[in-house]
Amino acid sequence: MAKMAASMVETGEDAFRQMFKLYKRRNPPPDFSDVIDFSKCVTNDKIRPVKLDPAAVSDGDAANVGLHHVKDWRAFTLQGYPGFIFITNPFLRGSQPFWVRQCLKTYPQKPNICNLDMHMSPTDTQDIWAKSVSNLSCPSVGKREPRTLLERLRWVTLGYHYNWNSKTYSANHYTPFPTELHLLSHQIATACGFTGFNAEAGILNYYRSDSSLGIHVDESELDHSRPLLSFSFGQSAIFLLGGTHRQDSPTAMYMHSGDVMVMSGLSRLFYHAVPRIVPAHQEVADLDTERCSWQGGAIVEQVSEEDWVVCSRYIHSSRINMTVRQVLGHGQSFPGTPPPPGHAEQHQAEDGKHMKRRRCSDSPNTEETR
Repeated sequence: MAKMAASMVETGEDAFRQMFKLYKRRNPPPDFSDVIDFSKCVTNDKIRPVKLDPAAVSDGDAANVGLHHVKDWRAFTLQGYPGFIFITNPFLRGSQPFWVRQCLKTYPQKPNICNLDMHMSPTDTQDIWAKSVSNLSCPSVGKREPRTLLERLRWVTLGYHYNWNSKTYSANHYTPFPTELHLLSHQIATACGFTGFNAEAGILNYYRSDSSLGIHVDESELDHSRPLLSFSFGQSAIFLLGGTHRQDSPTAMYMHSGDVMVMSGLSRLFYHAVPRIVPAHQEVADLDTERCSWQGGAIVEQVSEEDWVVCSRYIHSSRINMTVRQVLGHGQSFPGTPPPPGHAEQHQAEDGKHMKRRRCSDSPNTEETR
């Protein structure tokens, strides 16, 4: 495969693009034998374990957002990819449905912004879930129904809303970032050694079975010293991680439901892409049974049967990816403008509240888009 990519560079096509086309190809299908599966792998010269700090996050704080104790997380890195951490499904059994529900029902709501806003009126996109739930709750009989708004969803932005045209963020294009998603991201980042991580922007991508994510680098954030966090739910995908140049041949790996990637250091600015969605029927079916075992917690509540019927039908053919970013460094602001009043203080207050609770307790508790 490496020889093939190298030969394409000589003829004018970069190695990453050729690898992207290879895994996107439908007929004949590609050989997936070189794709790394961290859920099944053993460490070797290429794949190395990462030791996280169990004391950085209390067991109670982890459980509040639906995570296992940090000591039970399985984390890896790849030789040649400094700052890259792959955590294989750190979520407690039954907690993923909550995050799936948030991505489908809560986060697409106004004032957050989605792709449908580009060509529909605000009233038409006011409650995408409510306008889709009827058709998604009942299997179609006979003639195929038009796609619901939820099925037409491709992306949603949170916090600082990413401008797809200018590829920038701005101070006057901001809405409050979801507190529970900030807390989840904060716990993951803290366990990986990034204390004080402040989730300020989120991009949610919604993939159908034939969707892809084009080759790109996430460089729009003003502070590149803070990590980028990526969460996957639903169907699996092949993720390609390259280097700082398009000529660098990428490494292919699976992303399964519940997996988390942390890109920091040099890998924060590496080229990456998702060429293909891969069926993962058993993993998604497991979520149906696991949901019933979840009793709910301080933040991650149990998803109702009515809501899960819609969520389950959606993820049986789709994938959801959340990427969370810190846009501004400590004391940093957009040129000529102060940060939105109270947006950082809101998260700091929430973090402080949970830390106080911890101290008071003795028990350890496509479309091609960016």
